[in-house]
Amino acid sequence: MGTTGSGRRAYIGSFTSAGGRGISTAAVDPETGALTPLHATDEVPDPSYLAVTPDGRRLYAVSETSEGAAAAFTLTENGPVPLGAPVPVRGAAPTHLALWRGHLLTANYTSGSVSALRVTADGSLAEPAAVLRHEGSGPNPDRQEGPHAHAVSPDPSGRWLLSVDLGTDSVRICELDPDGAEPVVRHEVRLRAGSGPRHLAFHPGGGHAYVVNELSSTVTPCRWDAATGTLTPLTETAILPPGAGDNYPSELVVSPDGRFIWAANRGHDSISVLAVDPSGDGLTLVTTVPCGGHWPRDLALHPGGRHLYAANERSGDVTWFALDPTTGVPEPGGSIAAPAASCVVFA
Repeated sequence: MGTTGSGRRAYIGSFTSAGGRGISTAAVDPETGALTPLHATDEVPDPSYLAVTPDGRRLYAVSETSEGAAAAFTLTENGPVPLGAPVPVRGAAPTHLALWRGHLLTANYTSGSVSALRVTADGSLAEPAAVLRHEGSGPNPDRQEGPHAHAVSPDPSGRWLLSVDLGTDSVRICELDPDGAEPVVRHEVRLRAGSGPRHLAFHPGGGHAYVVNELSSTVTPCRWDAATGTLTPLTETAILPPGAGDNYPSELVVSPDGRFIWAANRGHDSISVLAVDPSGDGLTLVTTVPCGGHWPRDLALHPGGRHLYAANERSGDVTWFALDPTTGVPEPGGSIAAPAASCVVFA
């Protein structure tokens, strides 16, 4: 229902505890990328991250609270309609979620765990959640005293789930157990100590993944072998020029042709543009451009690949940019108010 005669819809997650509207719906102009607000629902507290099914019929949200929950919605012309009450994930502060092999997976930051909820035939979520608990720590005593799962990303083959942990400086590669009920760790890959990996994105060719590191303001390119579930970290590339000051990258996206990566910088309040070399192994910082707001918590690429969106949490807006297909440099397009914005997805 997200894609209609009037074009795609954007869904904006936000922190209701900081004045956000919950899940807001906006129309998307297919030519300019401009957003037009339509309506909002606050059925779920702090729906900070969202995911949409490939057919655009359903939407899922985390509830980033100390209790931790996830919720399912049907997408209609009048916005998301809940499919039952939120379901506990048995983990604290879920920050990210993904659909994988008939389940909804959540990364639970505070408890350092990953939860799996079965998705039923009607799209609702079944209890109880199966929980995979991470273990370990890192050298930063303020941020890495224990595990902090921050993202869950299925690989392009659909066989593997990669769990990114800021607290343990590692990425865990998981499969479903033989009963198909919960994720099981097959490999754990260590990144540089103290780097604080936060999110990752795959190259469209499927042979590389790129990890953005919150504590070091870098991106780590990795080779990915889907046959064996092997992730091999390569170099580490700074995403800001020297002397840029305190910065905490949040998200990165890869262009559909695999030539560019864009990363959002909280602190520097910018978007970094990185060129990907033809092998996929190396990155070069091209430039940075202002994000148009303060504290960009999320970046999202429109499915058409021509427009980029930043959810600026502290300035309370979503900005959009036209992407130069030759240079990859974003050109400012406009913005809408979105208090405590935390993510943008499309259907």
